[in-house]
Amino acid sequence: MIKNTLIPSLKAIILAVSAITFAATALSVHAQQIPYAPTSEGQIPEAILGKAGAPRGSGLAYFDEDPATMGYLAEPDGPGPRGAVILIHEWNGLVDRVRQVADALAAEGYVALAADLYSGRTGSNRDENMALVRETLGEMDKIIRNLDAAAAYLRGRTDVNGKIAAMGWCYGGGVALSYALGGENHDATAIFYGRLLDDPERLSAIHHEVYGTFAGLDRGPSPEQVGRFVAALREAGVENDVHIYDDVNHGFWLYVDRDPNNEEPALDAWERLKDYLKRTIGSD
Repeated sequence: MIKNTLIPSLKAIILAVSAITFAATALSVHAQQIPYAPTSEGQIPEAILGKAGAPRGSGLAYFDEDPATMGYLAEPDGPGPRGAVILIHEWNGLVDRVRQVADALAAEGYVALAADLYSGRTGSNRDENMALVRETLGEMDKIIRNLDAAAAYLRGRTDVNGKIAAMGWCYGGGVALSYALGGENHDATAIFYGRLLDDPERLSAIHHEVYGTFAGLDRGPSPEQVGRFVAALREAGVENDVHIYDDVNHGFWLYVDRDPNNEEPALDAWERLKDYLKRTIGSD
């Protein structure tokens, strides 16, 4: 059952709104600024190893058009200014693993906002996930407005230097690319195994370097599709740092703990990501 599905009764709607308000309040009560504690060389963040503690940030209603939208904000300790990152969830919605990655980025010195593109809902199986994917991708204009609202919130903060990255996995990776093509101007896009394009004319709309991490055993996108994407980026004159890691499969980076063979490529992808964010959006 898709969580938080709307029920057409006034009582149910009131209860649902109360539950969302309570959840947001609970997150806010326990929210804390996250101390600067970047990973050392050779260290994988605990968030993607499945070893992180409970999320330490807070719920954030940032999209006025849809009051059911509840993002997650992880704030680094200190005044800044620093870069900001919008995280775009996978096909199952905004879950704790994504919140924990937001915390890890805050520990690296970035203001991190995990967007909610499913109006507070999450899926628990393939059918539910695909229903949410189809519904939301059918309203791409709304997705862009959602992410524009996230970017506007971040730019309005006094501790943000005005530079913003968008990053996502699978569903979120493809959305991150779509946002690079059609959203408010921003400074970085990081794609982890998402939907791709191979049209140089369309990709020429991107005016910043693109980061990509992909899996050699993946079929969506396949290594061949990634190769065509990179060739199109080059033809369009878009700088890129794209790597295909052999002998790993779709999802290897966000869920390193699923297979010990994921650790070495996940570490390299993380260190590339850190370098990429530093050179594109900076931190304090």
